[in-house]
Amino acid sequence: MYSKTQYSGLEDLYNRITGDEDARVCKDIPEAACNDQPRNFFTYLSANLLGKVADEIASARLVIPWMFGVLGVPAVFTGFLVPIREAGVLLPQLLVAAAVRHLPIRKGVWLLGATLSALSLFVMAIAASTLEGNAAGMVILVMLIIFSLARGLCSVSAKDVLGKTVSKSRRGTLMGWSAGLSGIAVLIIGLWMSTTDIAGSGINIFAGLLIAGGTEGGGNALQVAIRHLRLLHDDGQFRHYIIARTLLLSVALAPPFYVLVAQAQSTAGLLGLGALIIANGLATSIASPFWGYMGDISSRWVMVAAATGAGLLGIFTFIAVSAGWSWVTGEIGMAVIFLILNVMHGGVRLGRKVYLVDMATGDNRAAYVAVSNTVIGVLMLLGGLIGLLGDWLGATTLLLILGLGSLLAAIYINKLPQVSDGQR
Repeated sequence: MYSKTQYSGLEDLYNRITGDEDARVCKDIPEAACNDQPRNFFTYLSANLLGKVADEIASARLVIPWMFGVLGVPAVFTGFLVPIREAGVLLPQLLVAAAVRHLPIRKGVWLLGATLSALSLFVMAIAASTLEGNAAGMVILVMLIIFSLARGLCSVSAKDVLGKTVSKSRRGTLMGWSAGLSGIAVLIIGLWMSTTDIAGSGINIFAGLLIAGGTEGGGNALQVAIRHLRLLHDDGQFRHYIIARTLLLSVALAPPFYVLVAQAQSTAGLLGLGALIIANGLATSIASPFWGYMGDISSRWVMVAAATGAGLLGIFTFIAVSAGWSWVTGEIGMAVIFLILNVMHGGVRLGRKVYLVDMATGDNRAAYVAVSNTVIGVLMLLGGLIGLLGDWLGATTLLLILGLGSLLAAIYINKLPQVSDGQR
């Protein structure tokens, strides 16, 4: 509970961030939650921030792909990192959401998720220190599954809580600040790693990094998804959103292969990884608040701009590596590329989340989220097979293919209807 003075301070800070001042915006949330928005805003912000920091420490887009390269793990394993990470978070939402939401106190579920997350990271650290090749890849993938399931338990009702407690036209701002602050924490980790390239201790540093690392409504989300699969046929707007989100998998699947390309070009060891982590932190901390504000104006525009940027970046990287442009393929050049990639990836993630929440209403939000997560979870796992192409064609060519897919996504999304208010 907050004291009267603390709550007044929260209100002042909330008004500064959102620009509400004397006019509290309360759209698409229960009237009872309106006056509690400052507290809800910062409580959600704090919880989401801590979760994002843990996600970055065990990043399937950066840290683990680089570690796989050091351990000699085949690219086919790398291809499944992002799909397992994303689909693993979705499964608890689909299977146990109803049970969790009916618990009056969810602290036990949160603690269970946190404990399983810590244990899985600990086993990953042991595997990284003692195994190599296929064995290391298999154990770490299994632990990543457990870690992702545990993170899913922690965030099982996040979208539903956001939709019920924070006003429409303020949700993008909240998610943007959460990602931005986590980016600062990641930046600090990257700065540390960029000065800690101790000979012969690289994999031990990886291991240490891993170790450090409303009750109303809602049925069982998997049952909800099955029951509402006809939405894909009957609801044209929702169907087009699902197609758009499917095309955006081209952006989601790309980061681990950028890491493999950067590692192949790097001679700096962990200094090179430190530079990528710094780029990741900078991109998140600087760009996320911007995407958040823009998402409240037009989440469609955010998705189009971010997908276009990601597509052009993939094509450019393919040309640069193929032509041997050293000014691009050096440590600094690849760090800049990774910074731009993470700016665009963050825009895609935020844009699609805000678009779904704003497109839905209180009556259909649970069905939209359940069906969307089910369909995309299955497609994401199938997308992991792209790692086979990585072993066959090489990571650089794969970036060209994914870049073209991202441009196709941007073209398609530009035809979606506007769902944001268009004003703040």
